[in-house]
Amino acid sequence: MEEIGFLGLGIMGKAMSMNLLSHGFKVTVWNRTLSRCDELLEHGATIGETPAAVIKKCKYTIAMLSDPAAALSVVFDKDGVLEQIGSGKNYIDMSTVDAETSSKISEAITSKGGCFLEAPVSGSKKPAEDGQLVILAAGEKALYDAALPVFDVLGKKSFYLGQVGNGAKMKLVVNMTMGSMMNAFSEGIVLADKSGLDPQTLLDVLDLGAIANPMFKMKGPSMIQGKYPPAFPLKHQQKDMRLALALGDEHSVAMPVAAAANEAFKKARSIGLGDLDFSAVHETIASNKGSS
Repeated sequence: MEEIGFLGLGIMGKAMSMNLLSHGFKVTVWNRTLSRCDELLEHGATIGETPAAVIKKCKYTIAMLSDPAAALSVVFDKDGVLEQIGSGKNYIDMSTVDAETSSKISEAITSKGGCFLEAPVSGSKKPAEDGQLVILAAGEKALYDAALPVFDVLGKKSFYLGQVGNGAKMKLVVNMTMGSMMNAFSEGIVLADKSGLDPQTLLDVLDLGAIANPMFKMKGPSMIQGKYPPAFPLKHQQKDMRLALALGDEHSVAMPVAAAANEAFKKARSIGLGDLDFSAVHETIASNKGSS
């Protein structure tokens, strides 16, 4: 895997591409807004004008796109992946999508003779920069094995989960749990503050107990300050809640906690917080707390 194509240079894709470059891989990048490629160009990347051009040039291409619509568009639209995919070409989609979208892309790629692997990741901006993502792969096992040197650069652990769709489902379950936790955490911070306690002391107490976790430790201090620099944009978290709830519908799983969390994220989007970090859901509760 000496040369890698990379489609999508958002918060995650940019960090992952930079990691590959710094570990000696040759990387050809594409982004819908081509100016996003400039910084990677300075670090030795080359630019592909279209997704099709990247596929044509590279034996292995990774995609890291924002949502199912973007993932489908890059594959099926004019100058898309399908125009150049074929025998000997490999496509690894690391976007967070639903299982149905992943299966649709897989069928299209394999029907043209290409190999497909879905490999969504658990982790946001900092883990992406540090090569500490958790990779949730499913699909062609031979491609998974071939991709391990790349996954070892991008992540701290890779899981092979079997058939296409299982990676997508695992990612949605993880993000649904995370979104529900963030809402409970936000309520706790506001309740502590409203009832006359120091929220920082709450963080200290939580960090010493059974529910201590890296997310509370990392997000709590900035939430208390009302700062939400986007490591994982709230609009994407809400999209994942929606997709997870749809998965719950499909399997008749009652998810009242996740449903309530989704409503809070939707409220946050409606008041213009979608591009901030998902921890900004705290503002939907904090803004109702009155003066303290």
